Amino acid sequence: MAIKDRLAARMMRLVLGRLAKPSRAMLLAGADLPGPRPVTVPTADGEVRVYVYRAPDATGEPAPVYVNFHGGGFIMRHPDYDDHICRALVAETGCVVVNVDYDVAPQRPFPVAPRQALAVTEWVARDGRRQGWDGERLAVGGQSAGGNLAAGVCLAVRDRGSVAPVLQILNYPPLDLAADPSTKLARTASPLIRPSMAKVFNNAYVPDAITRTDPLASPLLARDLAGLAPALVITAEYDLLRDEADRYAARLADAGVPVSHHVMPGVDHAYTHAEPTAPLREALTLMTNALTKAWS
Repeated sequence: MAIKDRLAARMMRLVLGRLAKPSRAMLLAGADLPGPRPVTVPTADGEVRVYVYRAPDATGEPAPVYVNFHGGGFIMRHPDYDDHICRALVAETGCVVVNVDYDVAPQRPFPVAPRQALAVTEWVARDGRRQGWDGERLAVGGQSAGGNLAAGVCLAVRDRGSVAPVLQILNYPPLDLAADPSTKLARTASPLIRPSMAKVFNNAYVPDAITRTDPLASPLLARDLAGLAPALVITAEYDLLRDEADRYAARLADAGVPVSHHVMPGVDHAYTHAEPTAPLREALTLMTNALTKAWS
């Protein structure tokens, strides 16, 4: 990776890290839940810290579990920025949420993050009985870069035959890192993610352009999507990344995968982390309904 790309990624991380922090107004449910419990998961690519959210008075059968991957262009490490989403899912569905603090670029470029995401997901499924959740009723999902990782996990576990997620939730994910960002369409004059910004993300995360065709980097480019977990795909009307996720939803349906696809009107990328809260509320309703149906 060129020094200028590394410097650009670090500068962007500093600036966007401050701008992307959600306000207290985004916490729509679960404010009274206790703080998450940190757990360290060993993987072949280093230890990964996860944060486990659960209801304090959970009794009876082990709860289903949702593995969440945060966004941040693969370069920002802010799992706590998804706190409002994790709390809402626990409060509304009674599930356990495992929020994953995966390593980010440019210090740990591709394929570290997807390998860690896969290892943590398999650990969640395998260690459920000891941890107190139902590892057989497992769903995965994420926002932005986290949606990319969730899609990659579903491809990997299908090929390995290791885990069978009941649902994947992909919120405004980048799914084609091989395409030149300047060729992508944003339906607004001032998109949140501009092509120049997307290039910084891509160069930091996958420095080798050829490697960006790997399905773990660009799930849209996977040859076969048959047999993947049922999916909820949510895209944002004005997002530069919308078309690739829309195409992924269509390809999943063509491959026989049950898909629910929603284009959130009037919003841009990362709408789940910025006011007004109405689009977030709608997205959370879609997520909780899909999870409840999948787990039942």
